[in-house]
Order: sequence, then structure tokens, then C-alpha cells
Amino acid sequence: MARNPNEWTQKIMALVKVGNVAGATAQIRVAPTVADLKRLQAALAAPGAPAAGRTLQTVVAEQMVLLSAPRLHRSP
Repeated sequence: MARNPNEWTQKIMALVKVGNVAGATAQIRVAPTVADLKRLQAALAAPGAPAAGRTLQTVVAEQMVLLSAPRLHRSP
């Protein structure tokens, strides 16, 4: 069964719309992929996005850098 690529983004946007910024921040910090973060970043920058979403854009940008960076060590 195929996974909906926008499912995670929709869940985070639902948290932002109800005002649960702390919950959205926690979910962003455990984001599955950089592609998901890019979709979320686009959704937060959309014209109709909630005002609280603008504060989360810095968290999204930080997580994109962390997920994009090469790992400093590898497991044995």
C-alpha cells in the first residue's frame, strides 16, 4: 500500500491550526525525511497559513540542516 507523502505534513499543520505549537515543534524534531520537511516548509509559507506557523519556520530550517548533514560516526 502506498504511503501518502502529504500525510505527515497535514498532521503537523493540524497541530499548528489548533494552536499546539509545542506539539508541532516536537514532531518536527523527529521528522522522517528532508522531503517531508520541505513540504511542511512550503505549507507554512503559504498565504493562508496560521500566524503561529511562521515561528516554526526556523525550527524546520534547523531540522533540515541536521537531517541533511552527513553523520559524524557510524554504528559498528
